Amino acid sequence: MTPGADPLEPQIIKMEKKIDAAARFFQTQAIYEPEKFEQFVNQAQKFKVPILAGIVVLKSVGMARFMNSNVAGITVPESIIEEMGKTKTENRKQRAVEIAARIIKQVKPLCEGVHIMPLGWEELVPEIIEKAELDSSAYRSH
Repeated sequence: MTPGADPLEPQIIKMEKKIDAAARFFQTQAIYEPEKFEQFVNQAQKFKVPILAGIVVLKSVGMARFMNSNVAGITVPESIIEEMGKTKTENRKQRAVEIAARIIKQVKPLCEGVHIMPLGWEELVPEIIEKAELDSSAYRSH
């Protein structure tokens, strides 16, 4: 699902069709705008189906700009791009952890879980979980 889609209604219609086809939960694309995710959840709650928020660990300004230009429905806000841009290369992983944990903290009251996609930075996942104050007993690595 694409919580950042505009307009949002086609996503809700797709959700309904997938539920009719036996979908029992949904996992979203990467979320960088918790307020848009909240709007999506508010419209989708009528389905009473668990939603997992997609969290892609942001590696660089280039990655953010690539997603903005090439991945439909994903928007990395300029404020996050600037935050990454001001970070020295040697501190980039730590900034990625902080950003991911901050977003998780904002969306976790809205959904049933998160799917962290570290894209090669798997070693950061335990720290993200800790900083986001998630229950680490539910953590599974793939």
